[in-house]
Amino acid sequence: MISKRSQMVDASGIRKVFDLAQKLERPINLSIGQPDFDVPEPVREAAKQAIDSGKNKYTVTQGIGELHERIRAEYRKKGYEAEGVLVTSGVSGGIALALLALCDAGDEILLPDPYFVMYKQLARLFGVTPRFIDTYPDFKLREEAVAPLITGRTRAIVINSPANPTGVSVSGEELRMVASLARKNNLVILFDEIYACFNYDSAHETITKYYDRVLVLNGFSKSHAMTGWRLGYALGPNDIIQEMTKLQQYTFVCAPSMVQYAGVAAMDVPMQAANDAYRRKRDIIYNGLRGKFKVVKPDGAFYIFPEAPGGNGTEFCLKAVENNVLIIPGGVFSERDTHFRISFAATGDTLREGIEVLNRLA
Repeated sequence: MISKRSQMVDASGIRKVFDLAQKLERPINLSIGQPDFDVPEPVREAAKQAIDSGKNKYTVTQGIGELHERIRAEYRKKGYEAEGVLVTSGVSGGIALALLALCDAGDEILLPDPYFVMYKQLARLFGVTPRFIDTYPDFKLREEAVAPLITGRTRAIVINSPANPTGVSVSGEELRMVASLARKNNLVILFDEIYACFNYDSAHETITKYYDRVLVLNGFSKSHAMTGWRLGYALGPNDIIQEMTKLQQYTFVCAPSMVQYAGVAAMDVPMQAANDAYRRKRDIIYNGLRGKFKVVKPDGAFYIFPEAPGGNGTEFCLKAVENNVLIIPGGVFSERDTHFRISFAATGDTLREGIEVLNRLA
């Protein structure tokens, strides 16, 4: 017997595309949401050293002190003095713990649409109702779209900036508006900034300077290509962090021990070159598509979210697969299926091959 709770959650549409990729010979893969460079060598060496020196057992649930201090110091430079810090098993683990700590069954959260797939599915898994903020066509937050969705059951607003799947960052003006609404309604803001490491046209804006009931989620998966290492962290008010820590005791226990020590080393590795490389790739994909597609220029992350010709994302993605190109239908990330997601975390040659095929299909 399978639980009704589990049956409420759909298998990820991204995984379905990955399954298709196994059947294609040398596909032009523009679907993978992870960096195309490897973990920096000093970080790999730190993990090896941690293993060889016996740092293979449980750590304290909240994470090792050395990593806590480095995270606090990094955010202190940005003007944010966090009350509490928790090292998590990736940002995904942090999202799960946050929803469990903040929401009861029947409560509601607000999600800008399009959204990262996990927000909706985890909410449903925990009996929480996601309500969707329409941000089309330019993927911007507007008060007239946000305010009417807030009810007595609303507990949190989730913001991902820069965003997966659009690559669009939330501006300071938008953040001030959201902070004002949250303050009026005593809401928590979950601010997922895992892609803050990739900003191309302006400095990363954070909401912590406008509001205090904010839970910041970040990690090393994108900045240092440590996707498989599962290392993230949460910063925020002590009461929320303490509840998340308690729940981690009975779920993830702790983040992988040797990876935590590698995370300390990672904070000393400059990654500006990766940001510069992805800015160049952003320009290749945007300039290559804008003549044939309606598309918003991404200013962060490594995604672009064009409108599908004919307005059906799934149909267009299936045609692309028939032509050996892997992209993700927009309906995976949205209540609409009008767009499709491209990851430009690929070589320049791969991007140019993909652009040629997609323009031909358009």
